[in-house]
Amino acid sequence: MSFAPNTAVTERHDSYAAYAASAAAFERAPSARPGAVRGEIAVELDLHHAGRRALRLRYEIQGERTLPALFVAGGISAHRHLAPSREFGEGGWWESQVGAGRSLDPSRHCLVSFDWIGADGALDVAIDPADQADAVAALLDALRIERLQAFVGYSYGAMVGLQFAARHPQRLDALVSISGTHRAHPYAAAWRALQRRAVALGALQCDEAQGLALARELAVLSYRTPEEFAERFGAAQVVDGRVRVDAEDYLDHCGNKYVARTSPTAFLRLSESIDLQQLDPAVIRVPVTVVAVSEDRLIPLGESYDLVERLRGETRLRVLRSIYGHDACLKEQSQIDTILREALADCTSAAA
Repeated sequence: MSFAPNTAVTERHDSYAAYAASAAAFERAPSARPGAVRGEIAVELDLHHAGRRALRLRYEIQGERTLPALFVAGGISAHRHLAPSREFGEGGWWESQVGAGRSLDPSRHCLVSFDWIGADGALDVAIDPADQADAVAALLDALRIERLQAFVGYSYGAMVGLQFAARHPQRLDALVSISGTHRAHPYAAAWRALQRRAVALGALQCDEAQGLALARELAVLSYRTPEEFAERFGAAQVVDGRVRVDAEDYLDHCGNKYVARTSPTAFLRLSESIDLQQLDPAVIRVPVTVVAVSEDRLIPLGESYDLVERLRGETRLRVLRSIYGHDACLKEQSQIDTILREALADCTSAAA
């Protein structure tokens, strides 16, 4: 089904003035388009657990609008900025795969991404992954992108990609689902529940930042593997009369960095959203490449096997081994590059 008929949309671009002057001018003169554009649209969406809400979708596009479109989405801490560009030089969350000559090349694809609804902390309601999929559809409507060549999703983004494939199949040629499945595994959900309790305890102590930092540190432990920590860190030491574990400095850095850019409300609501994932894969008929990591403790390999068995369209499974566990997508550049190139080449062949 398409969300377009029920979506109220207004649009504002906040990149440089040449683009803001007129979107129509860029339709007439595509060679004048910048390498990257940021913008914001206002929409109204019917959320599954919170009714109709007015929302703002903040997006970024890299590449020409005339090129085949890919929507790219990461975990709950990911955002609209994938990689540096001429216009926006700051670091992005997926620089290893996005850029000239890389698997996601803005000279060959129009790369679309956005900030998750709820990521700004202003939406303090339950957010379903299906709501995010409908938000993607609303954004595509506003950008006048009728169809995606592929939705490339990692972690939470893979869950949303599955929802998009189920809810808006007519707008999608193929899905690449990396380290994400059709349901939240109870073990992983328990990890996240403890993280949310850490935030709540911090609030009770009037120190939300400390609670959020601790939650992030627990999350990092769930993303990585015992093998990595054994290889990376040494024995505990006594420092100023107390025992300090070698990994504590690293975890503190992860927690403090996260607190500097994330609100407790945003973390809580997006963490909850992962646990709301519940989808019947049998309704998905578009081609899907499922990428699993055998060491991933949040997405056990059996869950990916179950997903593949229940999908009804053309399906490919790729299983990686990685010391980085759930974070393999961000760390195993060569392996992920090969898989993405293969999947996107299949999309191009099918379109031809």
